[in-house]
Amino acid sequence: MTGVTIGLGAFASALFLLAIRVPIAFALGLVATVATFITFLARFGLDRAERAFDATGTLIYSGAFEILHSFDLSMVPLFIALGHVSYHAQITTKIYYAARVWLTRLPGGLAVASIIGCGGFSAITGSSLACASTMGRICSPEMLKAGYDPRLATGSVAAGGTLGSLIPPSVLFIIYGIFTETSISQLFLAGIIPGLLTLIGYVLAVTLWVRRNPEIAPVFQEEIPRQQRMAALIGAWPAVFLFVIIIGGIYGGVFTATEAAAVSLIFAIAIGVVQRTLTWQGLKDSMLSTCAQAGTIFLLAACAKMFVGFVSLTGISGAIVQLATSVDLSQLALLAMVVVIYLLLGMFLDPIGILVLTLPVLIPLVEDYNLDLIWFGVVVVKLLEIGLITPPVGLNVFVIGGVIDKSITVDRIFAGVLRFLASDIVVLVLLVAFPILSLLIPYSM
Repeated sequence: MTGVTIGLGAFASALFLLAIRVPIAFALGLVATVATFITFLARFGLDRAERAFDATGTLIYSGAFEILHSFDLSMVPLFIALGHVSYHAQITTKIYYAARVWLTRLPGGLAVASIIGCGGFSAITGSSLACASTMGRICSPEMLKAGYDPRLATGSVAAGGTLGSLIPPSVLFIIYGIFTETSISQLFLAGIIPGLLTLIGYVLAVTLWVRRNPEIAPVFQEEIPRQQRMAALIGAWPAVFLFVIIIGGIYGGVFTATEAAAVSLIFAIAIGVVQRTLTWQGLKDSMLSTCAQAGTIFLLAACAKMFVGFVSLTGISGAIVQLATSVDLSQLALLAMVVVIYLLLGMFLDPIGILVLTLPVLIPLVEDYNLDLIWFGVVVVKLLEIGLITPPVGLNVFVIGGVIDKSITVDRIFAGVLRFLASDIVVLVLLVAFPILSLLIPYSM
């Protein structure tokens, strides 16, 4: 039994376990351990099973130890904590309120304000699901109360929540950078223009939708005093300040990404304490939520690293590269294959799971074709972002469905995200066709 045969069997086993809803961390860890033992057993022979067992334990342990002691992985709980603290300190939500009072009298203004609020939330939290959950509780009920069509009131927030995947700091970029050994700081910078393009595309989608069907977004008639609008705008300064610390510090070479996460978390806590918006209970809840969320990601990362070690052991990546070379697969065909794979997996799996499952096989292939790993990372994260609102299992859609009025069914939310999906496809084509959109800022450092 060859390593490639064992590798293909392991992938099939992992997909089967995922299909029957086994959590991806346990699926990858179990498959990696068993398949690694079988691989060593095939090499050493049945009479040397004890040696195969020892070698399996060494490889599995070293892989998990290496990833859990990675310096880069330490920024994950820091950025997660930053998001939770900023929410409890009312830093993230103030961006939405500022956008709302300035845009509320425009056609579709509340939906546009929701998207901008999601963008601001994403610029601090880095989590799409957290963004969708939080902003869904705030924005969608307000739009429904104002008479907005439920499709627009929910679809705009479900789509806006995906901005957390691209706009830095992004947890997906951190995971991608660790597993591909690329600069996380450069990945963060590479996501700025694509993230802004996505946000602009969503705003245009709302504008065109409302212009064609004005009845779906009644115009708010009440005049908001200029003094109140200015106060709301000034009140959003902490979020802007934190974003400048993260991006300005990284771009200017003042901080590494990990240092930027730590410094911005300290400032967020200090701002919340000084403004008396962050209570002791709020800080406690933030830390507990951070531990739970970061623990899940750490477990997944450790199991994924075991799987990466197994893939390297079998040589299946090299076999795939040789196969692609033998059939003379063009770069365009390779990219088309990647797009199809991620869009299909995005219909059923969560983004981090897709990332750790596919990278061990795809990255050697991408490197063989001399594609830029920073640019490829942006394309992959954009595809994962699209998967968050793609039926039948768009996670952001179900998150929104869980925090709003139960009378609004999931199929209506999916109907609301269709126009935003069309905008995503346009942005994806631009990112693939013009890599400079992703590489301009990181390569100007």
